[in-house]
Parts: sequence; C-alpha cells; structure tokens
Amino acid sequence: MIHDVIVIGGGQSGLAVGYYLERTSLNYLILDAERNPGGSWQHYWSSLRLFSPAQYSSLPGTFMEGGVDYYADQQEVVGYLENYETKNQLTVKRPVEVLEVHKSDDLFLLKTSHGKFLSKTIVGATGSFRNPWIPDIGGLDQFKGKVVHSSNYTDAKDFVGQRVAVVGEGNSGAQILAELSQVAKTYWITKNPPAFLPEHVDGKYLFNAATQLYEAKRKGRDYIPPSLGEIVMVPGVKAAKERGDLEYYPEIKSVEENTIELVNNQKLEVDAIIFCTGYKSELKFLEKLPVLIKFDKIYTNGTHSREIPGLWMVGYGSWTGFASATLIGVGRSARSTVQEIQQYLS
Repeated sequence: MIHDVIVIGGGQSGLAVGYYLERTSLNYLILDAERNPGGSWQHYWSSLRLFSPAQYSSLPGTFMEGGVDYYADQQEVVGYLENYETKNQLTVKRPVEVLEVHKSDDLFLLKTSHGKFLSKTIVGATGSFRNPWIPDIGGLDQFKGKVVHSSNYTDAKDFVGQRVAVVGEGNSGAQILAELSQVAKTYWITKNPPAFLPEHVDGKYLFNAATQLYEAKRKGRDYIPPSLGEIVMVPGVKAAKERGDLEYYPEIKSVEENTIELVNNQKLEVDAIIFCTGYKSELKFLEKLPVLIKFDKIYTNGTHSREIPGLWMVGYGSWTGFASATLIGVGRSARSTVQEIQQYLS
C-alpha cells in the first residue's frame, strides 16, 4: 500500500498534523515509537506543570480542561493527548520505530521496526526528547555521584537530604530547582543570569505573539517576537523565589570525584548533578536522505524541506515556526503544512 502521507512521531506535533489530515481525503498514517499515547509527556517528572493556562495550551479543535487560570500537570497533559487522539479518530500505529528513510523517484521508503512502508510524502514530527544534551565538561566521567538529565528526573524524593547541583537557567531548571530546594541543599548553576518573565506573561501572551508574527509575515512586515528562553513564573517557581531559593552560581569549569569547580574557581561538594540543558532535534531518520543537517536543523521554507521535495518538518522549534515546539504553537504550523501537502499532491 502507498500512503499519501506518513507522519513520523505521534506526540503533540504529530497529532496536530493528524487533526488536519483527518479533515482531508488523503490516506495518511502516523507512526509512533512510543508504546502508549502521550508523546514525550509521559516521561517527564510527575510534578511538572505547564507554564501556560490550560485554555492556552491546547491543540487544534479541543480545549484542554481547566480554563484560563489552571495549569495542568504532567498526567493531565498525557490524558489530554490520549483523549485528543481518540476523539479525533486519528490513525496511529505504535510502537513503530522508523529506522531509515530512503527516497526513490517520487516515493519514500520507510524501514521500521515493523516492516516497510511507502509514502508519497512524509512529515517529521519526532521532536527532541529522545536526544537530550549534556555539555562536555572535563572530569564529568570521574564524578562518583549521580548524574542525570532532566529527561530522566522523576521525583524530588530521590534526592532528599542530598547536595544537588541543578545546571541550566531555563524553565526546566527553574521548576526542578524549585521542587528540590524544599528537600535538598541545592546549587543552581547557570551559564547566564536567569531571566524571569513578568508574572502576566503566559501561554495567552505567547499565543497572541505568535498570531502577531504570523500576520506580520503575511503582510510583509517586521515583528520581533518575545524570547522563549526566559522563565515563566509558575506557582512553584514563584514560591521558591519568595523563599529565597533561586540564588544562582556561575557555570561549571570542571568536575572531580565529589566536587564541581566553577569558572570563578569556587568549589562545591555535591552528591548529584541534574542537567537541565535541553535537547537537540531528533533527526536520525533523515541520515539516509541527501539532506544537509547543520546545527541540528535542516534547511526549510517554513516547514517544507528546501532539498527534499515531499518532506516537511513540524514542531522542532523556531526553525519550523515560532513556538512550534509548544502545545499552543504547533497548530498553525500543522495547518499550513497539510495545506502545502494537499497542493503538492494535486
């Protein structure tokens, strides 16, 4: 069987694309490597809360329950995505890991853990969760304590009474630090001084900014969107700030068996290091295609590959659309992508 479209990835981005595909006559299939619905959200730490109110953290067509004043937790997001998939009757096959993608003439051949699939077009929606990044720090391999990435962090109870260095000045670092500081001695290690957004800046604000950016581009005008790298003052982070627990230290220069040395030559004895240092785009499925991967990106016009006709990339962050790696932001990219696919196949 030859599909019109195969979407690689069944998390929030893949489901958003599926929502619009379901409303066309195209024959599509979503391949998801996870065993269960929910994408990467099912692997995040249990106390994680969205930094946007529920109503402004929704995929196309279905509001997340809770309204404008409620911040959903990790399990609620997983449940929302599972219900979204069922409600919209999306065609998802899992668990299927895409191992290689080849292109011959006008067809893509996908080699997977469940055999081969053929498609006229493909949409990459693999995100970045499976490709966590930890900086290369001298001596880190000699450290005798626990080293984890935020993708493997589950609960503060694993660090009760310990001395913990939390590395990274983004939202993940701030939220994990805020939680750990209640049960452990924490050191917040940051490359740059943490920047906090005003308390009124949340998902609604970012949604409006994305709308303004879209309209500006459509009309050929310039618009500079707000930074997505600053910390949103969710209740837990706000409480930590009020407790005085958000003191930060300069970045790590080197690591010894039980000690980290900072760039200011200060030494701290720690039992664990948690790296909240982000992720890189998961692009392994592109390795057999003649496409240039540079700085964890490929060259695109919007979401469409400049080099490979029939290839689109959705939900990887700013290079595939402002805020496209967020629940509220991916919808617009998904809609325009499906429109382009329809035009391409016609």
